[in-house]
Amino acid sequence: MKRAREKTNYNRSVSRALDVLEQFLGDDHEVGLTELSRRLKLPKNNVFRLLATLELRGYLSKDAVTERFQLGAKTVELSQNAFRQRGLGRSRSVMERVVRACNETACVSIMADYSVINLDAVQCDHNLRVIPALGVHLPAYCTAPGKSLMAYFAEEAIVKYASTNKFEKHTPHTIVDPQSWKRQLRVIAQQGYAVEMEELNMGVASVGAPIRDYTSRVIGALSILGPSQRFPLERMEQELVPLLKQGAADISARFGY
Repeated sequence: MKRAREKTNYNRSVSRALDVLEQFLGDDHEVGLTELSRRLKLPKNNVFRLLATLELRGYLSKDAVTERFQLGAKTVELSQNAFRQRGLGRSRSVMERVVRACNETACVSIMADYSVINLDAVQCDHNLRVIPALGVHLPAYCTAPGKSLMAYFAEEAIVKYASTNKFEKHTPHTIVDPQSWKRQLRVIAQQGYAVEMEELNMGVASVGAPIRDYTSRVIGALSILGPSQRFPLERMEQELVPLLKQGAADISARFGY
């Protein structure tokens, strides 16, 4: 009886739409119609209709040049809500502990379309402090949380980003040379954290480390940020980075890592 009910409640169209979305769970940030048709073992016409519907509803977006698809804004909204509902309750107490230990602001962020989005922050009690903008898309290539996330992208995705995106010079310290940026990402992946010193905004510095889930997938980043005058290299290396890495590990453990 149970199997009969499950079969009755089964909707093939919904299932196939979800099959399409699940093709973007791995390192493939963009996938084309032909490749999806091959993976799903479905005719191109069927896959095209699924893609068109998901694009219309905002769950996928299509690159006008390559005509390949990537996750759209609606999936970002869902992931943000899921992170708030299931993740932030797990991470906020860790952020509070980090802030108590160093009296600098802590923030949790995710990646969306090569931008970093701050989801939640705990403020320090200094009169002079940095207040992260929540829910705003920031360039990932020049922020500590963004770089700590991009460092774990597949090499193909990093190379493509470096060759197809313009690195805007936000400050005199922004790294705009693609080769230098790629070398920095390799170092970040090896050491497990990123440092950003006035690359996006003058007077602001930060350190960031990845948060992983039970599959070892990087799902977000924890960062500590503040006025650059309080972030000398010695303090970052001896105090802030150990706090950051422990905090990111504790949050990851709450996600089953």
